[in-house]
Amino acid sequence: MIAPLNGFHHVTGMTGEVQKNHDFFTNVLGMKLVKKSINQDDIQTYHTYYADDTGTPGTTVTFFDFPQNQTGVDGTNMVTTIGLRVPNDAALAFYQQRFEDLKVEHEAITTEFGTKLLRFMEPGGQRYQLLSDEHNVGMAAGTAQADGPVPLAKAINGLGTVEIRLTYFSKFKETLEAVFGFREIAQEGVKHLFTIGEGGNGAQIVILDDPEDAVPAMPGDGQVHHIAFRVKDHTALLEWIARFDAFGLQHSGYVDRFYFESVYIRLGHILIELATDGPGFMTDETYETLGTTLSLPPFMEERREYIEGVVKPF
Repeated sequence: MIAPLNGFHHVTGMTGEVQKNHDFFTNVLGMKLVKKSINQDDIQTYHTYYADDTGTPGTTVTFFDFPQNQTGVDGTNMVTTIGLRVPNDAALAFYQQRFEDLKVEHEAITTEFGTKLLRFMEPGGQRYQLLSDEHNVGMAAGTAQADGPVPLAKAINGLGTVEIRLTYFSKFKETLEAVFGFREIAQEGVKHLFTIGEGGNGAQIVILDDPEDAVPAMPGDGQVHHIAFRVKDHTALLEWIARFDAFGLQHSGYVDRFYFESVYIRLGHILIELATDGPGFMTDETYETLGTTLSLPPFMEERREYIEGVVKPF
């Protein structure tokens, strides 16, 4: 029996303005830049990683910087919302006031599937929701940075429930359950809640069952590129690759990202990555220097001069 996926590893979005994106995540949300690297498939663009204090798997939002990309248009058949966890209901109230003070577009605190949440939007268009862990049971959160702009007791400490819209819900559900081992545990109207592994806010997705004639999204900046789920190690990753082969599913094959190892598989419009917990972000940097320099995996060091010449400093 293959080991279940251990909740989220990271979620990757797209931005056309890396500096503004960095300022929003560090100054407004209070998350920590733990890795400043480049997109290994497009070395002229950045790949930035924002996470908890040490870049714990399950706490990281990453971004590809595509300055020439068009702005995305919301619609169906896309990941609509990135979830982020906070310790309790009081933290939601704190961020609600913070968003009002800093003129961040947001909605009122509401409750969905028994969890209080606060939806908000980055100036670039990406949508998020803060989820309270007040009554959460399941995957443990990380530890926010102690010296950030948000008090530790209220700061973002992990990834939370991600929302997806689809016009082919039944087919997607079938693959989620049969191949990946997700379980549907609740439904509210057209929204269906799925969980994996230990469950809880760090291991859940909500899928909206859209009608077939819903207007499709146009990919671009301000939208999610892919979502990644955790596997323990190299052996577990190879087992999942073999599982995809057994189901006759096309995938990327094994990919070494240096900070973790991966495989990618596309389910309809949704790109999913499985990523190992290690080696981690302190493989080439110390805790004190995380995110302070341009980090390159060893196999790209010989091109450092070229890369530093084409990426725009920030």
